[in-house]
Amino acid sequence: MKHLEHNPLMYGLDNITNISLGDQNNTECSQIMIPHEIFLTLGLISLVENILVVLAIIKNRNLHSPMYYFICCLAVSDMLVSVSNVVETMFMLLTEHGLLVVTPHMMKHLDNVIDIMICSSVVSSLSFLSTIAADRYITIFYALRYHSIMTTQRAVAVIVIIWLTSTISSTLFIVYYTDNAVIICLVTFFCVTLIFTAVLYLHMFILANVHSRRIIAIPKSRHQATSMKGAITLTILLGVFIVCWGPFFLHLILILTCPKNPLCTCFFSHFNLFLILIICNSLIDPLIYAYRSHELRKTLKELVLCSRCF
Repeated sequence: MKHLEHNPLMYGLDNITNISLGDQNNTECSQIMIPHEIFLTLGLISLVENILVVLAIIKNRNLHSPMYYFICCLAVSDMLVSVSNVVETMFMLLTEHGLLVVTPHMMKHLDNVIDIMICSSVVSSLSFLSTIAADRYITIFYALRYHSIMTTQRAVAVIVIIWLTSTISSTLFIVYYTDNAVIICLVTFFCVTLIFTAVLYLHMFILANVHSRRIIAIPKSRHQATSMKGAITLTILLGVFIVCWGPFFLHLILILTCPKNPLCTCFFSHFNLFLILIICNSLIDPLIYAYRSHELRKTLKELVLCSRCF
């Protein structure tokens, strides 16, 4: 994705280094260069973190619930970003040092695969964030019927549908990348899922606040406390996702609305920073899981100690 000349969603951005502001005033917006080693280091750290999260959820039977299944899938989505970043950076480093010879045709195919992985990651991440929001909503407002509504079979079916949809749609996006409709679809999906999730959370917190005031003299049940803690955790995850992916989607919006505008093209020159933010999202998410879940944190400690023994 860092190869702008082959990047599907970044077409038309290969001339953003020097920008003319008019006949009288010329301003240069130099593309910010970030060492490949930083991309590689962040990618490896986030990859290890998310692998540990997946292993912890698989290992601990107490975490075998729909919400943690969705969190596990969210970790896999983050792993897609990490893997794509590590693979691409390794190829670039090996090529620059003359240790690997890659033809333009091979590099184009590699970029397409990497772009599909990143596109699948963002589509699946948004889908699973919305799914977890719906799961928390059902847990809070339909507590007595939760286990009959959100069964393991239904959770697995939702997971399969999301992954199939993400893979197919991402492949189509990359195949038809020259059409502006692709960017419009991505931006629309981003906005719709965020609005859907925000509405659910707003409804949850408003009604939970009203409910807690009515029964202030009655201690909260453990189930209610756990449900609200899960909702708060997912609110933090959503906020981090917006901060880290927001600039990238703003980048896409500006491609549609003002590709030639000097200010927009200056914004385009910061694209490498947007990539760093995306990788940071994959790096931060596991820390949030561990910080907010005692059970997951305990299992992660066991895995780390076990790996040290080996």
